[in-house]
Amino acid sequence: MYLTYLSLTNFRNYARLELSLPRQVVILQGGNAQGKSNFLEAIHYLVTTRSPHASADRQLINWLADEEVLPHARLEGRVQRQGSPCQVTMTLMKEPMGNGQEFRLRRQIELNGVQKRPTEFLGELLVVLFGPRDIDLVDGPPEGRRRFLDIALCQLDSQYCRSLRRYNAALTQRNFLLRRLRRGRGSRGELEVWDEQLASPGAYLMARRWQAVDALDRLSQPFHRKLTGGQERLRLSYALSFDPTHAPPLNYQLPLAFDALQNRRRAWSGLERSAIAAAFRARLTELREREVERGVTLIGPQRDDIHFLVNGVDMTIYGSRGQQRTVALSLRLAEWAFMLEERGEEPILLLDDVMSELDSMRRAALMGLLDGTEQAILTTSNWEDYQPHFLARACCLSVKAGQISPARPEAIQPAAQSAAK
Repeated sequence: MYLTYLSLTNFRNYARLELSLPRQVVILQGGNAQGKSNFLEAIHYLVTTRSPHASADRQLINWLADEEVLPHARLEGRVQRQGSPCQVTMTLMKEPMGNGQEFRLRRQIELNGVQKRPTEFLGELLVVLFGPRDIDLVDGPPEGRRRFLDIALCQLDSQYCRSLRRYNAALTQRNFLLRRLRRGRGSRGELEVWDEQLASPGAYLMARRWQAVDALDRLSQPFHRKLTGGQERLRLSYALSFDPTHAPPLNYQLPLAFDALQNRRRAWSGLERSAIAAAFRARLTELREREVERGVTLIGPQRDDIHFLVNGVDMTIYGSRGQQRTVALSLRLAEWAFMLEERGEEPILLLDDVMSELDSMRRAALMGLLDGTEQAILTTSNWEDYQPHFLARACCLSVKAGQISPARPEAIQPAAQSAAK
């Protein structure tokens, strides 16, 4: 799967862009605040219907668009997938409300000319994005790691998306009831209804996440060995808020033997989703008094986490910044391989400023890994981050103030010569 054409109108700092892209590595170079990250954000948004940076879609519309009669942003992409092309168009429109002073935002998605709801469209295309803030996946709070799993799995599994929506809706209602019960209102018998509403979709989320982390653990290991010159061994572990096998919790604050992870995997692999759901319901019943006292649901997928172990040490607690960044990069490469394994075609790979904090050994290793990809789109501030032979095989572009053009050879060659030294 690869992007052949991208058109942007009033998206971030791109007032107007039309760009054809080749089936190879693409490197976009530019200074700060020129549009490098916005370019990758547009591709990610066009594929997933979600921005990795903006908290609201209205933030994506160029402020100059407000001067138009109908302020809007428009994204169009053409993607070649499994031998057949497809076209995606997404439009964000600010429509005036009754008083004429406020606007509401309307989004329209079309796939090959047919209008789609986001839930219908999600999963048609695949993308993986690595950015500078991905270090938060390792040293940040658990909700970022859960969000990572949700975004990846929603691209691959429509049932996962439906289960996630059902679970979150039931969780909101159950927490509302718990807060009422804490204030002496409502009936505790109602909790049994919401326990049932949580159990089935919650079991699917946990089982699917466990399978995904198990695959990511397997797939990330060769990437991490390559990036670290064989010096480090990376393992991933899905940490549940409760264990349906009733096994004692693993202590991630100490060096952890790899066989402890293997034993946990073997215990989980034999469980059916019905058994997970039953254990979930039973544990909710056990915790009922504590949950009423706290006014919140204490277990479930919304409390789960991922641990990253390098040579048995948990990187979320003890890793250096360089180690954490390398783990995050290995995780994204594993996500790319996971999607390829599940769908049989490569997702579009986006790497934002990936080289800036890698040493020369890791840079060289990453360039070697990218050589075989169908399409990878990278951004950089400095051509010297790349080896001359890698630049020679890539499509090199420059961006300035939202305008993209082919990079000038005289700008690349001195940097390539400096990198060669």
